[in-house]
Amino acid sequence: MSGEVTALSAKAQKEPHPSPAQPATSTEAINLMVHYYRGEMGRMAGWRDRIDRTTNWAITVVAALLSVSLSTANSHHGVLLFAMLLVTLLLLIEARRYRFFDVYRARVRQVEKKYFAEFLQPRGDLAPDWGAAVAASLRKPEFLISYRDATCRRLRRNYSWMYLILLLAWALKISSSTMTENPSSSVDVALSFEQVLKNAAFGPIPGAVVLAIVLSFYAIILAGVFHRDRAEGERVRGEAHV
Repeated sequence: MSGEVTALSAKAQKEPHPSPAQPATSTEAINLMVHYYRGEMGRMAGWRDRIDRTTNWAITVVAALLSVSLSTANSHHGVLLFAMLLVTLLLLIEARRYRFFDVYRARVRQVEKKYFAEFLQPRGDLAPDWGAAVAASLRKPEFLISYRDATCRRLRRNYSWMYLILLLAWALKISSSTMTENPSSSVDVALSFEQVLKNAAFGPIPGAVVLAIVLSFYAIILAGVFHRDRAEGERVRGEAHV
């Protein structure tokens, strides 16, 4: 019995597999294109929703920790440093999600520009291999943008403003005098640079070290904001892009 099963398996492997049914008429081809377009739109919209959720989480974190830090004069400035860390984590998560979104968005834009645009306004320049890039992506999906470029893009468009707000709040926190000695006093005096460094201390870490770390971190943020990724990462790019 086992010999018969083996012989049948070998015979099945030698026989050519039937090709999937292809559209026989133009109506079937149009129906196939419509269903494929709807499927890619759904995948793109799903990943876009994930991106928006991550941004909403980051905004919520910033708002919540700002209210905790600035609610009282005696709250520790480390809360704002922790907020910077959380926002960075969410930025890295969003950059990963953006890379997936960019793959499906590029497919959708390729179909829209090469097929639907030609249908709505024929120009006679529709090449026979207009769908070659989409077919190659379907056979072997690959990211069109690097992790670094995706991070810089999301930083430039959304997260830079959150980092700026946190930096201003942190600078206000370490440069304001506390009112522990006289709680009834509402006068805030300007502090010397030595006192600012003292306020910036984080446990056993001196204030000068903390200040240097924060400034170095924001130097990296600034470099990411001004970093421009390669244009070929997006197959079809215009002004209205995420």
